[in-house]
Amino acid sequence: QVQLLESGGGRVQAGGSLTLSCEASGLTSEKYAMGWFRQAPGKEREFVAAINWGGDSISYSRHVNGRFTISRDNAKNTVDLQMSSLKPEDSAVYFCAAEDSPSPTEGFPSWWGRGTQVTVSS
Repeated sequence: QVQLLESGGGRVQAGGSLTLSCEASGLTSEKYAMGWFRQAPGKEREFVAAINWGGDSISYSRHVNGRFTISRDNAKNTVDLQMSSLKPEDSAVYFCAAEDSPSPTEGFPSWWGRGTQVTVSS
């Protein structure tokens, strides 16, 4: 059974920083892509960032590029999202995502975490 367990959400003031972590378990593939999505109230879930197994191919949403950094530790089966210069519009539930493929495919992701709330106050 695949499990993606997020942690690190919370409340922060605008301009502040927060780091989200996600630990994966149960994935059948030895090499898998991971990433983050977010969903604000009344809006569709949107892509935030993704990283391949080797960590050498990374993509970001234009909304977070330059402010967020995704990284992974394959020994610990974890992926982190370092968020800085946070804005009120970054407030959302953030979901960890994974796929049984070394790199994200067109159907990314196959698996979702339950989400963790991030609230940025002005």
